[in-house]
Amino acid sequence: MLNHHLKTVRIDPVDRAEDFMTLTSRFADLPGTVALVSGGDMDCARYHILGVYPWLCLSGRKNELNLRVQENRSVFSADPFDALRDILNRFKFVTNQLRDIPPLPFVMGLLGYLAYDLKDCIEKLPRTSVDDLNLPHICLYSHRYIFVEDKQAKKRWLCMPKFAGDNRSDVEDTWNRLQQKLAGPIPEIGPFSGDVDGFLSRFTQPVYEDAIQAIRDYIAAGDVYQVNMSQRFMMRFDGDAFGLFEALYKKNPAPFFAYIHAGDHQVVSTSPERFVLRSQNRVETRPIKGTRPRGKNREEDNRLRTELESSPKDDAELSMIVDLLRNDIGKVCQANSVRVTAHKRVEAYQNVYHLVSDIQGILEPDMDSVDVIRATFPGGSITGCPKIRAMEVIDELEPIRRHIYTGSIGYISFHDTMDLSIAIRTATIFRGKILFSVGGGIVYDSNPADEYAETLHKGRTLMDVFTGQPAITAQTPPMVWLNGQLIPEALARVSITDSGVQYGYGLFETIRVTNGHPEFLAEHMVRFNASWRHMFDRTPPDVTWNTVISQVIQKNQLGDTVAAVKILAIRRNSVFSDAGYDLAVLARPYRHRLDQVQSAGLRLAVYPFPRQTPLADHKTCNYLYYHLASEWAKSHGFDEALILNPDKTVSECATTNLIVICGKEALLPESRHVLAGIMEQAVLRRLVGLGYRERRQALTVRDMISADQVILTNSMMGPVSAIGLDDTSLSMDIPFTDQLRKDVLLTRHDKST
Repeated sequence: MLNHHLKTVRIDPVDRAEDFMTLTSRFADLPGTVALVSGGDMDCARYHILGVYPWLCLSGRKNELNLRVQENRSVFSADPFDALRDILNRFKFVTNQLRDIPPLPFVMGLLGYLAYDLKDCIEKLPRTSVDDLNLPHICLYSHRYIFVEDKQAKKRWLCMPKFAGDNRSDVEDTWNRLQQKLAGPIPEIGPFSGDVDGFLSRFTQPVYEDAIQAIRDYIAAGDVYQVNMSQRFMMRFDGDAFGLFEALYKKNPAPFFAYIHAGDHQVVSTSPERFVLRSQNRVETRPIKGTRPRGKNREEDNRLRTELESSPKDDAELSMIVDLLRNDIGKVCQANSVRVTAHKRVEAYQNVYHLVSDIQGILEPDMDSVDVIRATFPGGSITGCPKIRAMEVIDELEPIRRHIYTGSIGYISFHDTMDLSIAIRTATIFRGKILFSVGGGIVYDSNPADEYAETLHKGRTLMDVFTGQPAITAQTPPMVWLNGQLIPEALARVSITDSGVQYGYGLFETIRVTNGHPEFLAEHMVRFNASWRHMFDRTPPDVTWNTVISQVIQKNQLGDTVAAVKILAIRRNSVFSDAGYDLAVLARPYRHRLDQVQSAGLRLAVYPFPRQTPLADHKTCNYLYYHLASEWAKSHGFDEALILNPDKTVSECATTNLIVICGKEALLPESRHVLAGIMEQAVLRRLVGLGYRERRQALTVRDMISADQVILTNSMMGPVSAIGLDDTSLSMDIPFTDQLRKDVLLTRHDKST
């Protein structure tokens, strides 16, 4: 796919009539847009960079990578760092080949992020935490157009790569889109809002402090000297991710602000910390260790700054990391070239003071940017030392993977420059949520309570920006009835050692509740109790189910709609209870199946794995076979899976029973193990009343295709027509089925206990 040849890069000065943030806002809604915005006036905050209209994207997780070059895509297996090196080498050029080029740090290359979890492609480490986001570990873009602004010189340039073999019409089309964006009205930056209840952490303070103590124990045992421990905060998010980015920049500009629109997620970073800089053969890293909050007045502010400067603990912490990073860049730098050029500088930000050191070296002639990353990633300031053992401890004590947090964001050029930040003070917006992590370096002298408080101080940058913003309206949390108590669903717990969890040893009934009235409740409970006696070998529980259902419906504010209520009985092995089971009742709003598929009937597909098991005589929680059958049908473009017996005769469907209509006969499939459906029986009674004769016989797929009609039933949707089977259309009488549904479903409310 990498058949492009980079001919040159055209670099033109452009007007600075509007500020860089306004320029960025014009492209913020486009996937692939990456902005690196420098706040403040430190020497590392001189340039702004904006990449728009990417022609190349490298992304993936571990060794499973995706490469998009213009409209061509490929999926392949490779080491991500080897793939990165191949791209850099393929398009490498030297800037002195370009005429009249200004001294810019970046004119062409890759912009994006490297997630912390790429560590597993560098070191062999245990993985005991959970990756709950499943987002890319590497996400880098190369753009058609790159804006670079020198804040100091007050100049801006547009960099445009030229490739051999470019499609002229595509280039012109992209250029026209760029000009339209630049000439159009300034877009209105949208508002953003967070949850009215604010951010929540996966840790409680006592549990976080216990983790700090565990690190101190490891240090006392000689395993490590220092470990960076973090916690993740999360809340619901609504609105404009770029609006959040702009608000953060106005509130607290830092040297390494970044905005990445990665399609299904956006990254907003306010990092103050440089990870690694490469400028031809010069390499630099600037670790941050040691933090104090800013004071409420000048006297308190000065006291906290002096306290940080004179702290033996923070001095030791920073010195350990300086030694680690000297060793890291020493792997790729010339002998005796690595120097600490500044130590324990105090950098002041709106919320905190930081201690910073500068370490520089001269790169070996045969080393490149990828070698520098491999030698140093992830940054020692956010792992600990020794690095490998510290990362093992992090994975043990932090329950979820870090993803972008403490990874790196920035640029890697095609002309031997690179500047990557440490992704701290960095948030990810994904699936209606905002997530960010904060942490600190733990040494033996660390106080657990102080370390927990420090994470809150660091998190204020991202938390406080929501102050005064509209809040997402609080929703009543879903409530469930569990073992006699109405509690929030989030607090409902069963033991992972129970048979109900390990083997699906349990029963359930799903009941349609219309405007607070459970339908066919008596029939459902007869079936439930019969299965209970068989599976549990004891007397069914003495519960007034209609009262419990009413309580759950009311608590979930579902009294004026159609709801699906599920009664669950799960086998318990706990030594703390003699009951031997957990009982639960759940409720959710129900949307009719035909409304979901936007069709008059359901399309069936024959599931290729026949089934016969005595468990099918009951509605057990061992439901995986049916769940997989349903997912298989959906993945193949159908609505429901048809289940066959081992002899290839018809049994039932994954979520429905079926009735085959032939003339005035209502035929039921003959199957050794199929549970009679409550709705199926109600429909049969209605059909018998209309003059149909009920009969059970062995049915084949061909019988269904030649039938006058196939009716599917379950308690929630009632009877509906099957309109197709695999690629064959089925005969149907939609008005008849619709009337049957009205007769059976909408007029029957069972109020028995």
